[in-house]
Amino acid sequence: MDQTESQGKIIILNGTPRSGKSSIASVIQNNFEGVWMNIGVDRIMDMTPERFQPSIGLRPGGERPDLEPFIQKVYLAMYKSIVAFCREGLNVVVDVGHHEGYSVKRKILQQASHILNCTPAWLIGVRCPIETVMNRRIESWKLGYTPEGEVPTPVALWQQLVHEPGIYDLEVDTSILTSEECAEQIHEIVYGGSKPKALEIVQNLT
Repeated sequence: MDQTESQGKIIILNGTPRSGKSSIASVIQNNFEGVWMNIGVDRIMDMTPERFQPSIGLRPGGERPDLEPFIQKVYLAMYKSIVAFCREGLNVVVDVGHHEGYSVKRKILQQASHILNCTPAWLIGVRCPIETVMNRRIESWKLGYTPEGEVPTPVALWQQLVHEPGIYDLEVDTSILTSEECAEQIHEIVYGGSKPKALEIVQNLT
């Protein structure tokens, strides 16, 4: 048997906060074949001591260079643990927001792609227009526009940087599709015989 056939599958949902990643992950866990473990930003933040917060949830902008080496280690440890689950035949859905908006380039996604080499891992871009993100932020957190009516700088940076380089096996737009419809599209490529290619391309970026 091919090694990849005995492994679990990995779906990485990459997008900004409030883009709808968690809702898609929930649909995947509750409806896809087999056991799907959820490992991502929220789980890692939950296990991180307060003095190292916001852990891998650190927003772009280079605001906490003191935390960046720790964050890089945690990201890589997270992906190594995901591979361990995968090798036991367990599926993993990963809810993250990768960006390179640190004080220096960390190339975390590129390093993660090396860790995930030889695993069946699909990279999915979860897109959402800034206007919809802002509406969701207001509904969820009562945090909206600046007094001048502008999008807050950290939110604008998320929107700008999270989809760079923007290489995906599939992109979904949660302002157009429901979580269920997004999950259906993801199911089609994961179970329809489509081989993941995005992370291999990311791995070879210079």
